[in-house]
Amino acid sequence: MVTIIWETWLNPGTEIEGLRLTRQIWSDMKGFDGYLSHQLLVDQDTAGHLFVISQWRSRAEADRVKDQYAGSETVRALAPLLVRPRGRWVLSGDQST
Repeated sequence: MVTIIWETWLNPGTEIEGLRLTRQIWSDMKGFDGYLSHQLLVDQDTAGHLFVISQWRSRAEADRVKDQYAGSETVRALAPLLVRPRGRWVLSGDQST
């Protein structure tokens, strides 16, 4: 299993639409092979700052879906609302116990 964290910074005034589009992206992810779950977190101190923590069966599946979905209508609609491109981190649990 792999954890993917996405960080989003939305332009002022676009927070509602940006959150709606982010929710749509993650609703769509449920239909892809390898997707396990996600949690959307909204920064309570900074408007327009979002995190999504998602779980995938493997990095290969997560990367494949990222590449496949990158040209979607929803991602294209979100892009102009962003302060900067979304950040993405790929993590795995520490297995040395």
